[in-house]
Amino acid sequence: MSGLDNIDRTLLRLLQQDGTTALAELADAVNLTTTPCWKRLKRLEENGVLRQRVALLDPVKLGLSFTAFVQVKTSNHSKEWYHCFVETVSEFPEVMEFYRMAGEYDYMMKVQVADMAAFDLFYKKLVNSVEGLTNVTSTFAMEPLKYTTALPV
Repeated sequence: MSGLDNIDRTLLRLLQQDGTTALAELADAVNLTTTPCWKRLKRLEENGVLRQRVALLDPVKLGLSFTAFVQVKTSNHSKEWYHCFVETVSEFPEVMEFYRMAGEYDYMMKVQVADMAAFDLFYKKLVNSVEGLTNVTSTFAMEPLKYTTALPV
């Protein structure tokens, strides 16, 4: 979004590092009092730049250390099929990210589960829930090398 100044960008960087940072601490960091700082945050929320504040969980400590990237091809590109597919896949809690792609595959999803057996259950659920998939291929992450939710603002 254009129209962000250095203060907005600093606030966004700080919140991406720790969404629980107190308003007074944010205000101090950008040399504002709390009221103008709060107004800036409110404006960023109203404009949709600041979508939500969430907790990031450790998948390994929760027993969800198996990451798969699933790529899908289809021969059906109708509007009805698309809406059905998106709605179905969006309901799967294992799907962390889901994209319509350009290139060899039509869709890609990031799937987070406990292990290969859990992935196999997910895979079977996927292919049995949606008609018209012509190719489903998966690759598995061996080691996470970088993970961030922070955008470069």
